[in-house]
Amino acid sequence: MDTPGNPPRITWHTTESPAGASYFTSIAAYLIRVGAEPQVIYDPVSDKLGQFGPLTQSGRALRNDGSRRTNREGKVNIQVEVLGRAMTPWTKGFDPAEKPNFRRLIAAGRAHGVPDAWPAGKPAATAAAASNRNRTTWQSKGGHYGHCHVPANDHWDPGAIDISIVPGKPAGSSTPPSTGGSSGTYTVKKGDTLSSIAAAHHTTVAVLVKLNSLKDPNKLSVGQKLKLPGSIAAQPLEPFPGASFFHTGRHSQIVTAMGRRLVAEGCGRYSSGPGPNWTNADRTSYAAWQRKLGYSGTAADGIPGKASWDRLKVPKSL
Repeated sequence: MDTPGNPPRITWHTTESPAGASYFTSIAAYLIRVGAEPQVIYDPVSDKLGQFGPLTQSGRALRNDGSRRTNREGKVNIQVEVLGRAMTPWTKGFDPAEKPNFRRLIAAGRAHGVPDAWPAGKPAATAAAASNRNRTTWQSKGGHYGHCHVPANDHWDPGAIDISIVPGKPAGSSTPPSTGGSSGTYTVKKGDTLSSIAAAHHTTVAVLVKLNSLKDPNKLSVGQKLKLPGSIAAQPLEPFPGASFFHTGRHSQIVTAMGRRLVAEGCGRYSSGPGPNWTNADRTSYAAWQRKLGYSGTAADGIPGKASWDRLKVPKSL
């Protein structure tokens, strides 16, 4: 990326083609053939998801803005080509609760620090309305953009998609779009794992196993009802283990639980994971959390301190 110090973003496109699994491979091949690959291609009908390259490297789906390479703007610029047409927004009738790959895509953006915001406003509903291509906004603010918002580009996709769905609200917020349950329960969807459910609801696999008396946490059934902990405040929290706990070579589920909370707070800077090994990605993510709390300079060094740890509310690893 040319400007890795600038905020991260996701840019949404539509392929201007029919949607459906039968078109997925041919459209992907076409994008490769013409040298216009994004990082990701997604079919909202079948929930098929494909990746052309690392999310941290440039895609090729945008025109340059003079000498400014818009594909390489920001810490990440995750471009997503969605099978469909701008004139008929693909979010109509779309239920994220039934689309685990869509939820994974949104979670990946959040893990890279992409805010749940549309800095340039809602995507344009018509080609004539696609006039908000402000360079200052594009270069200085992270979040979600449409192709219609990018300076020096003339496409107006993805159309008037529903921004309550894209990106929606993080799981565990007051009105999550796709938790699949209510009143402290969750309905297992296709593609769910116990670890993904735990991460989405700010808890741990061990807590869910104990709460639901699960004999085998690796065996879940679609439609199965799982009890959820009532709230973070009601869960036992991990006490601060001390700054010396966090060093290269540390392997602990406490690190995993911490990383999941950082992702939930929009501070995750992981290309994979989080996992139990303390890594530079954990330190970078925790530094983002410290900055979110108002720390600056050497105070945002990525090493947990008691005050910031207590505010993160890491669920206890049982």
